[in-house]
Amino acid sequence: MFKRLEPFGNPNVGVYARATSRHLFTPLGLTPENIRDIEDAVGLKAITASIGGSELVGSLVAANKFGAVVADFATDREMKVFKDAGLAVARLESSRLNAAGNNILVNDLGALVHPDLSAKAMKMVEQTLNVPVERAAIAGLPTVGTAGFATNKGVLVHPLSSETDLAFVKKALGVPARIGTVNHGHGLVGAGIAANQNGAAVGSKTTGIELGRIDEALGIGV
Repeated sequence: MFKRLEPFGNPNVGVYARATSRHLFTPLGLTPENIRDIEDAVGLKAITASIGGSELVGSLVAANKFGAVVADFATDREMKVFKDAGLAVARLESSRLNAAGNNILVNDLGALVHPDLSAKAMKMVEQTLNVPVERAAIAGLPTVGTAGFATNKGVLVHPLSSETDLAFVKKALGVPARIGTVNHGHGLVGAGIAANQNGAAVGSKTTGIELGRIDEALGIGV
């Protein structure tokens, strides 16, 4: 299922919400209608979360069915939300790279991280998310969590991604990768999508052609 929406008046749904194969985290202040739309799209009940009091949950959280990596300014109370959901949780203590959702692209099979992430931080990501981790850039962009979006069926990546990029992403995340856009031509697809194997919530400006590419790339409903 697909839903188009504009949370907080912004079509970048993936900045605000984080969905995995088993969990959906949405921010404080989201309207009941927006929450219902995202729940309907991904087939999960929303869990309200915040990071450092911010509503940018999608940008500040990277998660899969095993764990969640959150920005280093998350409070203990905010981290407890993820622990109570049955996830391992850890802070990404890496100053300028602490926006975990922007700097980590992950599914239940593997993860890619910003090329400048330290070996110590990579080890923490690997242990928390319980998947192999590789450093990478996608289409020359180090913020892999915005340049791509992954489910356990496929990955959608920036339209300027090379064949080498696609092959590397496929190997690291264990599923096929395809190029596409969101919100009428925007290449930072990770910022515009909250999705899992059941469906996707996308920005309000996303076209029908883009929805077709997203459906194909992420293997929704397959």
